[in-house]
Amino acid sequence: MHTHAMTLATQRLQVLCSGIFSLMLTLGVARFAYTPMLPQMQAQAGLGVADAGWLAAINYAGYLSGALLASFISDLRYKDRLYRLGILLAVFSTVIMATSTNLWVWGISRYVAGLSSAAGMLLGSALVLNWLMRHGQRSELGIQFSGIGIGIALCAALIALLNQWLDWRGEWLAFSALAVLLAVPALRWLPPPDTSGKTTSGMAMTDSPPSRLYLQVFMAAYFCAGIGYVVSATFIVAIVEQLPGLSGRGNLAFLLLGIGAAPACILWDLIARRFGDLNALITAALLQVVGILLPVLHHGLWAALGGAWLFGATFIGMVSLVLTMAGRYYPTRPARMMGRMTLAYGVAQIIGPALTGILATRFGGYAVGLWCAAAVMMLGALLLFGLKFIERRDRREKQDSISSACLNVGGNNE
Repeated sequence: MHTHAMTLATQRLQVLCSGIFSLMLTLGVARFAYTPMLPQMQAQAGLGVADAGWLAAINYAGYLSGALLASFISDLRYKDRLYRLGILLAVFSTVIMATSTNLWVWGISRYVAGLSSAAGMLLGSALVLNWLMRHGQRSELGIQFSGIGIGIALCAALIALLNQWLDWRGEWLAFSALAVLLAVPALRWLPPPDTSGKTTSGMAMTDSPPSRLYLQVFMAAYFCAGIGYVVSATFIVAIVEQLPGLSGRGNLAFLLLGIGAAPACILWDLIARRFGDLNALITAALLQVVGILLPVLHHGLWAALGGAWLFGATFIGMVSLVLTMAGRYYPTRPARMMGRMTLAYGVAQIIGPALTGILATRFGGYAVGLWCAAAVMMLGALLLFGLKFIERRDRREKQDSISSACLNVGGNNE
């Protein structure tokens, strides 16, 4: 019995670490290393401002098409194969950034990186969550999602360190070496999925989806969260660089964003466990509004860095909580609802930067774009609050239908 418990604890640690390393690779390196690399690529590789925006949009399009694909796949074995392919694509997309200065090649890299980040985020999370639920472990993704923050902070720290010795190409090659190192445990430590449909204790795993209205309002709220997230995530470095006296501090803001994100998911799991998933989500949304507005309300270094940290500490917690909830509603096919929710988030990621770019050009700065993002985020918080009432209504309807079914059975017996 003791040996079995030890084995299970070791297995759990390996599975969670495979998830952490996969997110460090697919999100931290393949997807987000591009953000702090932008200034160097613009200065040394001839990347224009408009082209940089297009590459970011292509990256989001790759992520969105990956999410769409994930929402249609219910077979765990296919998920496993595509997840492993996604890990290899993450390495490939990082390597080819260093091989060319051709915009088309970079575009292919960013699209493939987007696909790989969807594989790590959705398929990897679904496989890890499935393993945890199947083995009677807590169905929470907070520990795994710390990989995103660690990956972002690691990339920002590496750039600050390597800037002194390497040019843009050398730094992409250094990221490629890191990608290979992260790929090994991400592939080796995640066991092939069990497709029996039962937990290890023999209980059947059954889906208990929410009502149609609940799902629609939830997706609308997550769309709003996507707008709030993408505006800060895309422009945080540029926003800090533009503030008076803060030129050259943009990478520091990105580093703090990662440091804020790394432990945040575990903390939000604990808050959700104590106060409920929806209450945790509403709190995270309101704090994210503060994080978005801090650089606008005060133009000092501490406000900008505090905003970046607070933003990092909240956005990733919201993603983790939403995907964990999706996995609990659909334990046998968690990537299905995860994919749908991510589609709502992903559409926002394409609309958000474009609108903010237009507003920044028109008003000569990012302040109006940030106010708009904060307003949309507040709407998202209100929609999440509305879910509490829908949840209550659904519970009442379910109890009423059970009661009437019991009365019918009783009447038939008589």
